[in-house]
Amino acid sequence: MSTAKLLVLVLGLAVVAFAVKYALSSTLGGESDRAGISEPKRQLDSVRARARELEQEQQRSADRADVER
Repeated sequence: MSTAKLLVLVLGLAVVAFAVKYALSSTLGGESDRAGISEPKRQLDSVRARARELEQEQQRSADRADVER
């Protein structure tokens, strides 16, 4: 294989690799959409916090019911 063909092959592979990386990063959100990725985590944290509050309220109610008996 001549040097020119080898150089063309390497450059072609580099271009294909860059195109695949670009396509996958835009499909998966990439660096430009970091806020969108953190939104589901923010919602999950909010749900967890509310669940914790509800559990505490239920525990207080159960404790009060035990004291009143």
